[in-house]
Amino acid sequence: MIEATRIVLAPLPARRLRWLTLNPRTRPHDDSQPQPQPHPHLSAASGLVCAHGRAYVIADDAQHLAVFHDLASAGELHRLLPGDLPVPKPARKRLKADLETLFLLPSMGRSKGRSLVALGSGSRPNRNTGVVIPLGAAGAPLRAIHRFDLQALYEPLREALGEVNIEGAMLLDGGFALLNRSVAGRTDNALARYPLRALLDLMDGQGSGLSRAVAPISIQRFELGALDGVPLGFTDAAALPAGGWLFSAAAEDTTSSYADGRCVGSVLGVVAAQGGGVTLHRLATADKVEGLALRVAGRRIDVCMVTDADDPARASALLLARL
Repeated sequence: MIEATRIVLAPLPARRLRWLTLNPRTRPHDDSQPQPQPHPHLSAASGLVCAHGRAYVIADDAQHLAVFHDLASAGELHRLLPGDLPVPKPARKRLKADLETLFLLPSMGRSKGRSLVALGSGSRPNRNTGVVIPLGAAGAPLRAIHRFDLQALYEPLREALGEVNIEGAMLLDGGFALLNRSVAGRTDNALARYPLRALLDLMDGQGSGLSRAVAPISIQRFELGALDGVPLGFTDAAALPAGGWLFSAAAEDTTSSYADGRCVGSVLGVVAAQGGGVTLHRLATADKVEGLALRVAGRRIDVCMVTDADDPARASALLLARL
């Protein structure tokens, strides 16, 4: 078990850059009549990638990828999954694919360009879907969306941890890593490492089915402590260019991987290279940070984050913090 070894007590400022407002007209694959959104904003943003001068965002209660071109104009929607979810929150929660993590995959193999990859949390049987979104040369999402099954990846992890709630994924040290979010008293915050080839085979359909189950190379468990008595759980992560990685974690007062709870705050954490110490920085906001993207310039790390409001009537925000 790796424990947080240093906690910075001074709250880290988090500046709001914008609300995640939307253009309600989607861009479906088949050019059929666009479907209206229940609200003109994202309310459950969960994954973030910043590239090509854009912010790409997924929400765990939506069927679309949202793309933001600047800090003022409404985001545009690109369909990832078929059909439309019901508007009432309980029914929407029950049926959603729970896409929690988004990361950028560089050009490799047969691919001619970079792709975004979104993964479901695995916390329920209907949350085992991954989606590959190819990007054009200028960064526009292309229509050749590809969906793949995550069961072969998640089942060995479920056997090892007892329960799976994947909240983050990243390319790390030449491989691929998943972050499991703890559920108080039942499962651990954990980092599971895999060879990158295992992910690529799943995306290509070569690893589907439990006969081709993909076991992790290693699992590291983390004890992050608590904020105001509420345990911290991983929500996202990104690799640092000089080694190590940065993560977000939220203190959400719940004992379930399904039910939401009151959030008392979030932290950014830095894990030193070679599995060294963990430093936590409490953010000066009570928002639940669910996704992050970073830019490193010298010793400065700029971290963009998206929040999950857990309320369909409230918009998620894009925040900026500086380490």
